[in-house]
Amino acid sequence: MSTLTILSIVAVAIILVLAVVAAYYVYQVRQLRQEQKKKSEELKKQGEEQRERINRSIQIIAQGIIDDQLTLTEGAIRIKVLLDGLAVDTEIQESYAAFYHLAAATDHIPILESWKSLPTKKKLEFDSQRTKLESDHREFVIDAAQRILGQRF
Repeated sequence: MSTLTILSIVAVAIILVLAVVAAYYVYQVRQLRQEQKKKSEELKKQGEEQRERINRSIQIIAQGIIDDQLTLTEGAIRIKVLLDGLAVDTEIQESYAAFYHLAAATDHIPILESWKSLPTKKKLEFDSQRTKLESDHREFVIDAAQRILGQRF
């Protein structure tokens, strides 16, 4: 065999090895893309399910406000937090500003453990403030609760 033939055989062997390696990497990239697509679709589905749960919660709380099953303050705070969790745009926030206004107006009132540790006199003061604020905002909050029924964000 001549040197040229040997070099040609070696070159063809190198090309075949490189082709096999390239095919292997193409296969690996394709597998990774499929896995990424599958994970992306799964995350999207989970996000949609979470959004639907939040929307159902908003509907339940709004109905609770209308049916007087919870205080206006509690309902407004919960709906505001849920709308913020959905990252609704400014237009929607403005449409349901009553929730945001009452939540902001009562923001100074302690909750949970802070509330429990308050003396009774202070609790009564805050309760009186809350009642007054709820009275001032009542019509607007109930109107917003009625308008939010059936909405999806």
